[in-house]
Amino acid sequence: MENRKETFYITTTLPYVNAEPHIGFASEIVIADARARFEREQGKKVIFNTGTDEHGVKIWQKAQEENKDVQEYVDEYAAKFDDLKKMLNLSYTNFIRTTDENHVKAAQEFWKIVDENGFIYKKQYKVKYCVGCELNKTDSELDHEKCPLHPNKELEFIDEENYFFKFSEFQERLLKLYEENPEFVKPKKRLNEIRAFVERGLEDFSISRVKEKMPWGVPVPGDEDQVMYVWFDALVNYISTLGWSDDQENFEKFWGTSENSQAIQIAGKDNLRQQSAMWQAMLMAAILPVSQQVFINGFIGVDGQKMSKSIGNVISPKEMVEKFGVDGTRYLLLTKGSFGEDNDISWDQMTAKYNADLANGLGNLVSRVIKLGENVEYEKVDKNIIEKKKADLKKFVSEMEFEKYLSYVWEIVRASNKLIEETKPWELAKNDEIEFEKVMKKLIQNLQIVSQLLIPVLPETAEKIENALETKERIILFKRLK
Repeated sequence: MENRKETFYITTTLPYVNAEPHIGFASEIVIADARARFEREQGKKVIFNTGTDEHGVKIWQKAQEENKDVQEYVDEYAAKFDDLKKMLNLSYTNFIRTTDENHVKAAQEFWKIVDENGFIYKKQYKVKYCVGCELNKTDSELDHEKCPLHPNKELEFIDEENYFFKFSEFQERLLKLYEENPEFVKPKKRLNEIRAFVERGLEDFSISRVKEKMPWGVPVPGDEDQVMYVWFDALVNYISTLGWSDDQENFEKFWGTSENSQAIQIAGKDNLRQQSAMWQAMLMAAILPVSQQVFINGFIGVDGQKMSKSIGNVISPKEMVEKFGVDGTRYLLLTKGSFGEDNDISWDQMTAKYNADLANGLGNLVSRVIKLGENVEYEKVDKNIIEKKKADLKKFVSEMEFEKYLSYVWEIVRASNKLIEETKPWELAKNDEIEFEKVMKKLIQNLQIVSQLLIPVLPETAEKIENALETKERIILFKRLK
């Protein structure tokens, strides 16, 4: 058997269900979807996981603000995130909710193992706590007594007896993990960032809350007075969705424990510490394989400012789809800028890019080629040509650089439009039939290549181009916007 990775697992973070889906998470899940689709194209069996994080203080407070039963509240918002599947044409296979019975069972089993291994203890403590991050904050992490990521939220001061995870015992093991796996966190600057965080020293963190004060959480095994702290519960979803600990075979098959499997996580930079340090230490404590690779994306700003309800500049994926369509939205999210960097967008910028690249670029090319080539007989493009192109694109896919992936495809689009302008096939049709056939076959071949390469990124558009080439039916892929 050929030595290649036969299974592929990718998971997004689980967004909190305390607000409507926004384009930050939409970008994350569309990138993950493009990767999952590409891996399926390679013949791999793929599990693509996403879902919703439904426990914690933030959720409890939000439900109380809206005078709703908490379960009713999380059900309502979980449905809004699951709606993204149709809205953005996503291909995820698993949608896990942290209130799911199987997840709760797995989280409790995970707790028991970590406890039995000696990494959980109980103590009284006082701490400053950011509800927005669901994280304890030291004075050095604050800016004028505010969390820099949530400056409009007041810090809470917790003074109670909770269970703690011995995070401090994993400093050397985490540093060894980063040293031996230089590709563990991507991009590299995020690996350097988490390494620096761990080098400064780790503090044990609280992994429970007093149930009487905050009842919304997974019950702590053996202590009816405490519920699990949201991060300790939620992070387990990455393996509970694979059936851990009941289905060990499936877990081992997809969690990257064999040479034929690959497993990756994608998250925003506000999740760097949780994904690449806390979660890894938790896995080590449970004597489970650590993650294979973690990709950390940047933030999306709007018109030079952070997205904020108070400013009124939050853009939702629903608004984008209403204006640009499904594949128009996918294209704009995948080409917003370099993966891992903070990117800035605006409605004017997106509209201009949509018109230039999609309406005038690809859309115009397809319309002209189908019209001019309606009587041209052609052969299917050689599969080896397609496979070579896909091989060229693998390097971008492996780095989550779909902006570069699409730039590669658009070089073919631009070259094709240039060929039309230079050769004027409508004139060749009258004066030089042989040259006309040659030009049109080249253009049709290029469109076939484009349609095949677009399957992972713009699947509806890929299908429409292929159908148009077969039926010679004229179509408008993307209408020009004002």
